[in-house]
Parts: sequence; C-alpha cells; structure tokens
Amino acid sequence: MHFRSGRPIFGLLTTDTLEKKHIRKIAVLGAGLMGSGIACHLAGAGFEVLLLDLPSAEGPRNARVDLSLRKCLQSQPSPIFDQSFSSRIQTGNFDDDLEKVSSCDWIVEVIAEKAALKQQLYDRLEVYRKPGTLVTSNTSGIPLRTLCEGLSEDFRKHFLGTHFFNPPRYLRLLEIIPGPGTQPDVVEFMMDFGRRFLGKQTVLCKDTPGFIANRIGVVYMARVMELAEASGLSIGAVDRLTGPALGRPKTGTFRLADLVGLDTAEYVTEGLRTNCPDDNMLNNIHRIKATEFLLGNQWLGTKSGKGFYAKTDERDEKGKPKILELNLSTLTYATQAKAALPSLELSKKIEDLPKRMQALIALDDPGANLLRSSLGFLLAYSAHRIPEIADAPHAIDQAMETGYAWPLGPFRIWDALGWETAVKLILEAGHTLPKWATDMEAAGINKFYLDEADGLKGYDPSSAAYSLVPGSAGTIRLSVTHEQNLVFRNEEVRLHDIGDGVLCLEFASKHNAIGEGILRGIQHSIDLAETQGWKGLVIGNQAQHFSVGANLMLIGMLAFQQEYEQLDMAVRLFQQTSLRCRYSAIPVVCACQGYTFGGGTELLMYCDAAVVAAESYIGLVEMSVGLLPGGGGTVEFARRLSREFKTGEVLVPQLIHRFRTIATASVSTSAHEAYGLGYLSFDRDRVAIDGLTNIRLAKQRVLDLSGTYIQPPSNKAIRVLGRSGLAALYVASNSMRRANHASEHDHKIANKIAWVLCGGDLSEPQEVSEQYLLDLERDAFLSLCTEPKTLERIQYMLENNKPLRN
Repeated sequence: MHFRSGRPIFGLLTTDTLEKKHIRKIAVLGAGLMGSGIACHLAGAGFEVLLLDLPSAEGPRNARVDLSLRKCLQSQPSPIFDQSFSSRIQTGNFDDDLEKVSSCDWIVEVIAEKAALKQQLYDRLEVYRKPGTLVTSNTSGIPLRTLCEGLSEDFRKHFLGTHFFNPPRYLRLLEIIPGPGTQPDVVEFMMDFGRRFLGKQTVLCKDTPGFIANRIGVVYMARVMELAEASGLSIGAVDRLTGPALGRPKTGTFRLADLVGLDTAEYVTEGLRTNCPDDNMLNNIHRIKATEFLLGNQWLGTKSGKGFYAKTDERDEKGKPKILELNLSTLTYATQAKAALPSLELSKKIEDLPKRMQALIALDDPGANLLRSSLGFLLAYSAHRIPEIADAPHAIDQAMETGYAWPLGPFRIWDALGWETAVKLILEAGHTLPKWATDMEAAGINKFYLDEADGLKGYDPSSAAYSLVPGSAGTIRLSVTHEQNLVFRNEEVRLHDIGDGVLCLEFASKHNAIGEGILRGIQHSIDLAETQGWKGLVIGNQAQHFSVGANLMLIGMLAFQQEYEQLDMAVRLFQQTSLRCRYSAIPVVCACQGYTFGGGTELLMYCDAAVVAAESYIGLVEMSVGLLPGGGGTVEFARRLSREFKTGEVLVPQLIHRFRTIATASVSTSAHEAYGLGYLSFDRDRVAIDGLTNIRLAKQRVLDLSGTYIQPPSNKAIRVLGRSGLAALYVASNSMRRANHASEHDHKIANKIAWVLCGGDLSEPQEVSEQYLLDLERDAFLSLCTEPKTLERIQYMLENNKPLRN
C-alpha cells in the first residue's frame, strides 16, 4: 500500500492485461438508504466517490440524489467519520452522468432488488465501463448467476457481489460473493481490499439464497418467534433473553424485526422459503399469528410507528415516551412489564459470557427453556448449512458476529458450552447432527477453534483438520500470549512481550477503569523497558473499549468520606504517571479503540504517539461528574495551545475552542473528529480503519520511533495568557450559563477549567512550568470533590450509568 494525496491506492494485477490497476475512485449507483451510506463510508475511508441515482422529475436534475445524500449525512449516528469528508462525494444522475463511471476503478450497484432493473443498468454500464474495472452488486439475495446473464466476458470476470450491512459504517461485515465467471484473483483482491482499506470483516460466501448472515439470522429469528408464541413469554422478556442475556444488542428478536421493518423481514423470509425448497428446518417454521395480524394492519414496525412495539404520546415518570408491547396471544397492546424470570435475573449477575450461557441453560424456567430450544436450533441449523452456504464454521461465525453484532457466532457458542452440552441441546430440541459433525466427534475432535501462537485455527470439515482462519496470521492476540511472554502482571494489568523488543501493557480491570494498579503498572512497565533494554512500550488492549476513564467508584468513596489527603495522593499518582509516559527514555505509544474517556484520553495525549481505531469515541468527560480533568488533561490542553503560539498572533479563539471542548465534555464520534477537538494531533497520531490492527500498528510505530528516539526534556515552559485569557473565558462561561447551556454548577466547574488553562491570576501572558499548572489542576480537582453537587453527580453516575445535570 502507498499513499497519494492522502488517499490509499491499492494495486491489482489482472491476468488479462497484466497491467496494474488501482482503486482511486469509486462509483456508487443508487442513492437510497444503503447507497448513500456506502458512499459515506467509502468517502470516510479516503476515496473519491461518484454517487448517481435517477434524475429528478421536477426541479434540478440532481435534486433526488442530493436530497438522499443530505438526509443520510444528517442521520444519527453519523454515517461518515467526519462531515468534512462528504466533500469527496460528487453527485449526479444516470441519464446525464453515467459516462463518468469511465473514470472509476470500482463500480458498486445499490439499486432496487429487482433483477431486471439491475440487468438493464449493467447493459448501460457496458458502454462506459473501462475493461478490467470491478463491478459489484450489493444485492442481498438475488443470485449472481442471474444478474450476470448476457454480460460480456470481461464484465463477468470482474463482477461479484459485495453485500454491505446497514449501517455500512458501523457493521463490519462485507460478504464477498463470486459469480460463475469471476476471476479468482478478483475475489482474492476484494477479500483483502475490504479488510485493509474499508475496515471490514470480509467473508467469502457461496451464491446461495441469503448468503450467510441473513440465511442464519433471518431463519433463527423466525424460529425464536415461533418458540416465543408457544412459551407464553412477553416479547419484552424474549428480547432481553435473546439480546442482552446472550451479550447481543438490546434489539433482541422482536425489536429487531420492528427496526428492519416487518414487510422487509417477511419478504426475505418468504424469499428463502421459495428458493430453499429442500431446507426442511426452515420450511417447518410457521409464521406466527402476530406477524399476520401486524402485516394485515400495515403496522410494519419503527417506520410506521407501530409493530411489535408501539410508541405512545404518553410519558412515564421519567418523562420518556411510554412504549407498549404486543401480547402474542391476545394481539392487544399493553404497558411493558418486567418479567420476574430467574433466568433474566441470573443473566445480570454473571459478567463472563460463556459462564453466563452455561448457567442460563442449566436453569428450569420459561426463559431458560426458550434459550435451550432456540440455541439448540441455531447450532443444528448452522451445522447443517455446511457446506451449502460456507465451507467452514469460521465463515458463519464471522458473518454473525460482524453482521448481526453477536459477541459469539454459533460455533463459538458451541465451543463455549462444551461439545457434550451443545450436542445435548441439539438433540433435546429435536434436531440432528450433520455427518461431518458426527465424523468430527468420532475422531475425538471436540472443539472448532484452537488459539495458537501462529494464529487462530479453525476446524475445516473438508480436510477434517485445523487451518488458520483467514486474516488471523500475523495478528497480535493478547489473549493467547504464552506464559513465557508474560513479563509482569498485577490485578489490573498484564505486560506482554509482543516481539521485536516491544512490550505491550494490557489493562485488566473492570471496564478498564484506571486505578492505582494500572497507574503503578504503567510506571513499572516503563521502568522495566528502560532498564532491561526494550525498544519501547505499547499501552493497549483488545477489549471493546480502551477505558471508561479513572476509577469513579474510588474517587467517589474518598470524596464522600472526606479523605482528601488520599484523594490528593491519587491525583498526584495519575499526574506523575502521565508525565512518566511523556518523559520516558523509550517511546510509549497508545493503541485505543471504542470508549476512550477521561483518564484514558489523558494517557493517550501524554504518550509519544497514538494509533487509534477509526471507531473510537474520545473525550475528557469529567464535567459530566462534576469534575475537571485531573490527570494532566487540562494542563495538556494548555501545553498544546502554547505550542501553537506565534508572536503577534491572537490566541483567544483557540483558547476558547479548547475551553469549550473540556467545559462541554465534548466526545468525538470517531477518531477523525478527535483531531478537530484537539485530542489527537496530525503530527503524531494515526487512525487505523481496521480496529483489530491498532496494536500491531502501534508496535510498528514504536519500532519506527526507537531508532532515533531522544528522551524529551522535562523543563520546557508553557505560555499561558493569565488575566487576559481568563476574561475571555469567563465571558464564554457566562454566555453558556445565560443561554441555559450550562447549569450554575457547570458554570462553577467551567471557571475552574478556565483558571487552570490560563495559569491562574497572572497579570500578563507569561511562561510557567508544567508542574505549576499541574498543581493548579490538582487543587481545582480537589476543591470540586468537596462540592455537594459534584458528589450528587458522582453518585448518580455510579447508580444509573448516565450523567446528572444539576
């Protein structure tokens, strides 16, 4: 890979022309919900995009496509990493601008799911498409062999399916489906390109109905509905059982159907029934009467305001709209009632997911019975789809984990439960094992996956042996680091030798909250690296979220007990650890992903560099619990502002911008947005579009820095503005208060933030030491810990996991 004008260019060697092709510009044909979403993700990944749709019947010719794109960009969550990236998207229409596809290297078709319409568009593309240009369809189920009928040989060789999942930015699955004439090197290219440049989990599928994810997911959903109807359980209970209880999204089963649209879900289900006449497990499932009732009334879910759930105009005691749920027996709506099920209560008490699943299926209540039957079906159905839809279990697992956001795919669930338990579930649910699974059992093999040093290996039924799961070779997996590669550990950290003279410090506390164990672990790791000749240190982990910030429970406990000396020591320790990261004799690089809040952001900013997953949500959020950043974060903003200072330049606008970032607890909705908020710097930080690679890339960053690394001097002065800056920030703070954008307590905190950023009551701008500012920051933090309203915020956050504005 190399870069030109900041955009990635990937080379493909075609067997026909032996000319190197590049992906520089991509055409997206169809600007509906999916087409616009795909265009936004491609632009976010750095590519120029041509987005075309039908011409408008009235007004400007491109009004239709422009409106679709605008609606997409305004939707939440944002479909694009940074709104400024939308400038990479050029719009047009099929009649006036189709010839522009001749300048594109990849054409993605995303029009209506009608084979005839797609074929007509392909015929038109034949006129303008350059030989060797990739053409792919985002079809969710039309056979590729049907779509490519009558096309030229070159078109067919470079034609395949690329099935994105909605929303394209957030769901990592990209199903790659070869057509009957697709060249093998084209398939190989797209598998690699999607993973490396679009951040996707590419999964090779066969040209079968529903491909992999929807074939498993839609059929499983239909079976759960059937079991729910017979169980007498409420749909709310079923959604909690098949959602959060299994570590899956809150949408569960019925809310997911509402979100997708009951008409859409039914269309896909009936399409599978029609096109899979030999799938007895599917065709034995009946449509529940509630679905017939809702479809008959055109109550199609979220888009029509009513489906399995109905949103009302009434408000509950918390001011939220009352949600009613459909009773599957009476077909009437009633207020949601929390079911008193032992299985649901137990699911909240066990954090480890495999142990939770084992405990749930061991219970005997209606919820556990539904889980046993539905999981037995899921495991059996998935096993019987091999080799029909996929050649190996890992493909099905990857599809379900990244397309449906399941933490464990069917075969990883099988491994988590244990072979005997899983087989018992299958048999008790009235299903059987396929021959390849009974052969596997007869050979004494009882696991689908092996975690080994050279990569994750999965069982391959075709060879009856284990082989590397695609994409796992060369990855750094901290979960399988051998004991001899574990350099140090305490209750909250593990220090790994990740090769080539580089260490990686992994957090191990609950939610990766930063407490004394982590802080002392960081300092000890740097000491070891410096004294034992290591090249550098990566601070990173492979949890969903890097860190929720400092240990709020500890801070709250000390504050409530008025243990201010201990609080002072705790804040000093955090500040000293931040400084240790900055002024060490070896490079320290942070690798983060997901939530990187509060203290996690402070550590990130004090490292020499950071490699940040594109899907990272970064922010100094201390204001929401009545505090200011006390681990060096406020001071670091002052230091970064000082570095921007140029003689004669007015710094007040930049000062106000940084002040507002902290005072409003601003959180970036992507790594790219974090640059604009000041959390990341273009001169030192990098974004990894594939979050699974950030530790490997951070290791490489350490190696790049280590060759010429010089320990930074710790005595550099920081220029602050004193009273002149304070005056501007106090005005900004008062404006926020008068506009009701801040409460009285917010106003008080904001003024303390201003005090630290400006260096206190200094008569004129001047240079001060970093320690001087850290002392101001610590004093301000401790003073806020004495405030009753701060204590209220801390308590509310700990009890409700959401902020209180008081």
